[in-house]
Amino acid sequence: MPDRYIIQTNLKNTLTETDLKGFKKIHAGKVRDTYERDGKMILVTSDRQSAFDRILASIPFKGAVLNLISAFWFDKTKDIVKNHLIAIPDPNVSVVKKVKIFPVEVVVRGYITGSTDTSAWMAYQKGERNFCGVKLPEGMKKNQKFDQPIITPTTKSKEHDEKISRDEIISRGLVAKDKWEKIEKYTLEVFKRGQELAAEKGFILVDTKYEFGEDEVGNIVLADEVHTPDSSRYWIAATYKEKFEKGIEPENFDKEFLRLWFKEHCDPYNDPELPPAPPELVAELAYRYIDIYEKLTGQTFDYNLGKPITERIQENLDKYFEI
Repeated sequence: MPDRYIIQTNLKNTLTETDLKGFKKIHAGKVRDTYERDGKMILVTSDRQSAFDRILASIPFKGAVLNLISAFWFDKTKDIVKNHLIAIPDPNVSVVKKVKIFPVEVVVRGYITGSTDTSAWMAYQKGERNFCGVKLPEGMKKNQKFDQPIITPTTKSKEHDEKISRDEIISRGLVAKDKWEKIEKYTLEVFKRGQELAAEKGFILVDTKYEFGEDEVGNIVLADEVHTPDSSRYWIAATYKEKFEKGIEPENFDKEFLRLWFKEHCDPYNDPELPPAPPELVAELAYRYIDIYEKLTGQTFDYNLGKPITERIQENLDKYFEI
């Protein structure tokens, strides 16, 4: 089980910015910073917590959890589709192959839920029945399971992702038809594998998003992150049915409860400044991230408290690239 004392005493021990020496910084994203060296890309997963297209807080140990969970899922799905992962030289770092990322995020949903503007449930409440080209039936309730998972892509944007249909993706030339069909196939197979393995551990993998790219010889490659609590929604399987029937929110292991807190206390899309996230919520989210890592992977989380995070990352990367 996660150690609440360690979490509580390390609320400010977070990785919020990176500046690696000897590596070329390519991009600073909402959560990951990207570097390049020796023809390889280096993804450093920070502890920044994003939602509503902005940073909400910094969550201790989150970056390591996300990176290690992705590594776990890359390994569990590599028989379905190639991925970009080469090595994990540090808990917060992935060394990956260079791939050309398609300009579309592939969102797949097993249930109708959510609280953000791009969520299926928010659109459904407003009367939308054609969601990203997918026809939704009448009479659905929040958190209800779809008969079959649906793919609801979005564009990739620095500001705000926009919903898009498969027909628009193809007609606008964002992804060629034959490649998009392969991406859809891989998406459903990887999601199915995720749902099956999550169910074995007592979780429902509700929805997630994938990024795909092309390698130098034209292979479609799964990239970025896979089935992390940042890119995915997880519920506790044992209590889902009872809570759904009572109209109560499912027990979750993702950042949804933090999103809901901000929606209740401000306008997270439009307010120029957001209130600080309550420390107890930050600690709870860190606990949940570590807990789901341990339960999904069967591994005990290593808090790595011996050195400052940035110093440890620099040393581990320097050692890796000496090889």
